[in-house]
Amino acid sequence: MICILLVAGHGTVLQTQIKNDDTGLYNHLAGVPKALLPGIGGKKILDFWWEAVNMRQLFTEVYLVTNADKYKHYERWATANDFPVENVINDGSTTLEDRLGAVADLELVIRSRKLQDDIMVIAGDMLCADQNFDIAQVIRFFRSKPGELMIYYELEEGEKSSSRGIVEVCPETNKISRFLEKPAEGLTTSRLASVVFYCLQKDTLSYLSDFLCLQPQDTNRTFGQFWEWLINEKKQDVFGMKLPTGFQLIGQVGLSDYTKWLTHYSTKQQDNPAKPITCRSYARVGLMGNPSDGFNGKTIAMTISNFWAEVTLTESQTLVLVPHPLNDPTEFGSLQDLFCISRKEGYLGGLRLLQATCKKFYQFCSKQGIALTKQNFTLKYDTNIPRQVGLAGSSAIVSATLKCLMKFYNITDDDLPKPIRANFILNVETDELFITAGLQDRVVQVYEGLVYMDFSKKLMDDQGYGNYVCMNMKELPPFWLAYLSDPSDSGRIHSNIRQRWLAGEPLVVDAMKTFADLTDQARNALERKDWSGLAQLMDQNFELRRTVYTDGCLGPGNLKMVELARQFGSAVKLPGSGGAVVGLCLDQHKLMEMRQAFQEAGCVFCHLAVQSLREAVNLTLIT
Repeated sequence: MICILLVAGHGTVLQTQIKNDDTGLYNHLAGVPKALLPGIGGKKILDFWWEAVNMRQLFTEVYLVTNADKYKHYERWATANDFPVENVINDGSTTLEDRLGAVADLELVIRSRKLQDDIMVIAGDMLCADQNFDIAQVIRFFRSKPGELMIYYELEEGEKSSSRGIVEVCPETNKISRFLEKPAEGLTTSRLASVVFYCLQKDTLSYLSDFLCLQPQDTNRTFGQFWEWLINEKKQDVFGMKLPTGFQLIGQVGLSDYTKWLTHYSTKQQDNPAKPITCRSYARVGLMGNPSDGFNGKTIAMTISNFWAEVTLTESQTLVLVPHPLNDPTEFGSLQDLFCISRKEGYLGGLRLLQATCKKFYQFCSKQGIALTKQNFTLKYDTNIPRQVGLAGSSAIVSATLKCLMKFYNITDDDLPKPIRANFILNVETDELFITAGLQDRVVQVYEGLVYMDFSKKLMDDQGYGNYVCMNMKELPPFWLAYLSDPSDSGRIHSNIRQRWLAGEPLVVDAMKTFADLTDQARNALERKDWSGLAQLMDQNFELRRTVYTDGCLGPGNLKMVELARQFGSAVKLPGSGGAVVGLCLDQHKLMEMRQAFQEAGCVFCHLAVQSLREAVNLTLIT
């Protein structure tokens, strides 16, 4: 592949204002070409681009196209920066009036050097907010698509779409459906701005000369008009890749715009690196419908602030995943200590969850056409979610890790919408780590709070995810949770339900439909604040689960906790896969007695902290 840097602009507006500036602050910039102006950190704008593309493993050659007026400046720059002087090409223009136009400059290089290879084109006078993005990732994405590639970014607040080339991109295919050069207000709702950063296939280069034949005037030989013609008229396949950063083409801007954007981007660079990012995700309890989330059913679940997983990301020189001292032990007091810990907790801690999430995140962004920066980081995690009691501890770690990565790389909800995010978290666990899981936990941990979920087959087939509704959490009744202090095997549920469901066994199929019906009734009860009705529905949910799984499959520990709760007249059901029970007791006196009974039975008992959850969510610790 060959890279061509375009720096042939004359910048007459900017230079005129520099010369006429009365402050004297910019006298040293008089006569300096746009691409050689100071960029972020004092580095010349062109220096950044040369460092980004100066890689022999990616490009066989790099060319620089300038004009006759500024040629000597770039020749001197090339000598000082180990750029091959013979690859600096002079287009012969000396004024704005006799310029060739950007497309003609590109065609000049291709024609004069007889280039027959894929081309990357970059405007060398672009300010870039982030100095670390990965050119190699751009090339890999380009080669994965059957067409040209155009880089775009999301306009920042205050930037007008009428000042930029705007693209409309299909989110499923990344194909650009329409290109609008500086559109008038109302022509498009897109805020995705194209920049002079393209990849062209060698077989498409002939379109450049075809376009130039149609545009004898240099004022019409802009890339914006070229892409309008190629995409809108010629219907050529062009794909888009998003860089989660900002760009500003110095072009014909004035001094105030140049200094404004330089200050803005420099401030961003100073603000970001030093601050660690800390995010939490919470444990969840299934209040109704489970275990039907994996069987096209409906559920209601709730995150609880009693228990959480917390992940901290700090920028670093290398990428480091820090083992948790308790969950990922590497040192033991003795061989007996190793034996006891391994027997009780197994061999799989949270470190694998961090690693799998990072791997899947990079894979997702590459596939979706999002070029990440080349920044590295250190990840560490902590959690107080009890293990092996069905409170979604693993997915909480994945969810918190994903939040950190999205914040670090400036990935927005538009890039990774919440329904897709829940699917992503599930895929990390099922595809990468072969953990048996369903969507319910991941959905409620992404949305947070009290969530109604409909996983009907039609919804899942049509859109790839269900219908998710956040419900009001104010004035919820006093839910409680109890779990086995040492769950071992007594809290696990062993079953062949999925095989029976896939085989169409009437008992299982009908049960999943009934779970869905109970969920709709529970939603109505919650909305009406009918706590007695909700309690009855919770009991029905457990009894239905009991008919499908049978007592032997439910596990003695689970049944013991259910029977104990019912002795005190409390509604009770399993909130997850086993090892814990969630209940609703409207009699405060009996609730206190029941708590004592559970504790005497060797269980851990707690009141669910749901009233303050919204405050906890608002303090998601993006520090």
